[in-house]
Amino acid sequence: MLKLEPRAQPSQWMSYDSPLLALALTVLIGMGLFAALGKDPLQGLSMFFVEPLKTAYGVSEVAVKATPLILIALGLAVCFRSNLWNIGAEGQYVLGAIGGTWVAMQATDDSPRTIVVAILAAGTLAGMAWAGIVALLRDRFHANEILVSLMLVYVAEQLLGYLVYGPWKDPMGFNFPQTITFLSPTQIPLVFEDTRLHIGALIALGAVALFWVFLFRTYAGYQLQVGGLAPQAARYAGFSSRRSLWLALLLSGGMAGLAGALEVAGPAGQLTPYVPVGYGFAAIIVAFVGRLHPVGIIFSALLMSLFYIGGELAQSRMGLPKALTGVFQGLLLFALLACDTLVNQRLRWVGRPRTVAAVAMKEAA
Repeated sequence: MLKLEPRAQPSQWMSYDSPLLALALTVLIGMGLFAALGKDPLQGLSMFFVEPLKTAYGVSEVAVKATPLILIALGLAVCFRSNLWNIGAEGQYVLGAIGGTWVAMQATDDSPRTIVVAILAAGTLAGMAWAGIVALLRDRFHANEILVSLMLVYVAEQLLGYLVYGPWKDPMGFNFPQTITFLSPTQIPLVFEDTRLHIGALIALGAVALFWVFLFRTYAGYQLQVGGLAPQAARYAGFSSRRSLWLALLLSGGMAGLAGALEVAGPAGQLTPYVPVGYGFAAIIVAFVGRLHPVGIIFSALLMSLFYIGGELAQSRMGLPKALTGVFQGLLLFALLACDTLVNQRLRWVGRPRTVAAVAMKEAA
């Protein structure tokens, strides 16, 4: 039988190459999936990896979808490095969208363009407040942050539904569950005309640089990582676990809230029940494929955005189900987990142990 054994010294290069190998496995399994569905595998792969990049507008759309993934994954990377499992970034993203919407709805045609800053600040603070609930329950009552953060996602979605179907519903919106369309002063400035690419992409790149400095060049970032890797050593060194808990969760919630505010004031232009599209959950995969490193997160977010756009193209042009996007995301995650397992452990064939009776019978024969 096969048995997993820890490797004496895992290969450092293979740990970095593991995401590339996982992507290759995902592509191979995806080709088999297309063939099983009766579709041309090469055409299917083209929809995911070629068609979105054929035009300048397509490239800009990839960047638009990658922006919230980068922001959310950066915050999650801090949590995961601190050994905190924030699974509720989707709820913090929704609260950020709600907070940004509240400020945007107060605007008038004469409002200054600086109101955009207030919208983003409100979204960030709303996301931090939602993550603060998780930190409070973990700190004061030792509640499991996985369950609390995950359950708060559904609370956030119910709050969103109440607002867009109730007090924030546009009276002139033909009874659709949506807020008013935001006025022009509240709209996020675009980077290029005739595209939807906004300054959120530049904010995300700036955040990558700031998080790299924070994690690898500051004492606070060092404390967080030591607390995640060796909790006993962190306590012996006098590092505050409570401070690390609050800092990691507030940073994570703030980044998710910022992403939500950018989404409603940017591509969406209003708050609707369809704001939660799974970015908070997809960002978990983005963070791990990027090896919890700010620079790696950029590339993994671009890959994940290709999955989103490719899934839409495969649905419209090949008649495949929209759920194919989630299938590819899941394949990538499971392939990565399998590769990481084999990087750190090896398979060994272990024969069945022979009983005393079997040995005696063999000797007697």
